[in-house]
Amino acid sequence: MIEKYEDPFVKIANMIGGDEYLKVARSLLKAQDATDEEIASSTGLRINMVRKILYDLFGKALITGIRVKDERKGWFVYRWRSRKDEVENFIEKEKKKISDRLQQRLDYENSSQFYHCGNDDCLRVTFEDGLEQFFKCSSCGQVLNLKKNEKSKKAFSKKIDEMKKDMR
Repeated sequence: MIEKYEDPFVKIANMIGGDEYLKVARSLLKAQDATDEEIASSTGLRINMVRKILYDLFGKALITGIRVKDERKGWFVYRWRSRKDEVENFIEKEKKKISDRLQQRLDYENSSQFYHCGNDDCLRVTFEDGLEQFFKCSSCGQVLNLKKNEKSKKAFSKKIDEMKKDMR
């Protein structure tokens, strides 16, 4: 379970992947420059799970790995370290991605006409799909009518504005 005053690095790791990520993030904060074996030992997770999590966090630029030679075993290992300073950048990049997706959806809503039969269990369709179906619902067979999407447009616009204000 995540604590209220947990480090932002740990909170982000938990949001990305849940309990296993939470354990690995806490372990990284306790022991900087830990190997994957040391992290597996301290968390109780299988080594392949720890490596999967480490590679994911590394790919998101939230940790860094330094390759060093293990003097006892004679082969190279990675020593992992959290990059707590990158948490804010990661959050901003994710907000930008979400904002871009919302904008794409709003553009789609603005550029399309939608038709619906009125049955809550049925999906709305675009004009093109409605035309192919002769304006009959493919699920229930009722006539498809033009469905206004002003509420959706307003909701997407509002969320985009909120995110833009938050990103400033």
